[in-house]
Amino acid sequence: MRCFYFSSRPIVSLAYPLYASVRAIETKSPIDDQQWLTYWVLYSFITLFELTFAAVIEWLPFWSYGKLFFNCWLVLPYFNGAAHVYEHFVRPMIVNQQVVNIWYLPKKEGSDKPDDVISAAQKYIEQNGSKAFETLVNKIWIIE
Repeated sequence: MRCFYFSSRPIVSLAYPLYASVRAIETKSPIDDQQWLTYWVLYSFITLFELTFAAVIEWLPFWSYGKLFFNCWLVLPYFNGAAHVYEHFVRPMIVNQQVVNIWYLPKKEGSDKPDDVISAAQKYIEQNGSKAFETLVNKIWIIE
């Protein structure tokens, strides 16, 4: 069983996704590009998790098998696991439109006003009110 794991892990986690990513780049469809870009984002998260918690993961006897099955679920188009995980877990944490709006306001042509976080926060408060700004800050920073 161990031999199966060591031979299948690189194929499932790296070789097939690499091949499919190159094929996706060569097609004109953005759907397959999104699938494989999503997979590589999730693969990076898994790798960062493993590097960060390596000492704890060492003690989990079935981690490698679980990771193999999870990667199969992410990779195989039948399950579309990468899109599911990204859409339901990663995207809500990372892509928050309110956070994007408050940290970046494009500078208007001919404006001598500084383009910084303070002016962005002031503009957000003017548009949405101070209560909405307080709610947003509480969402971002856990205030006790």
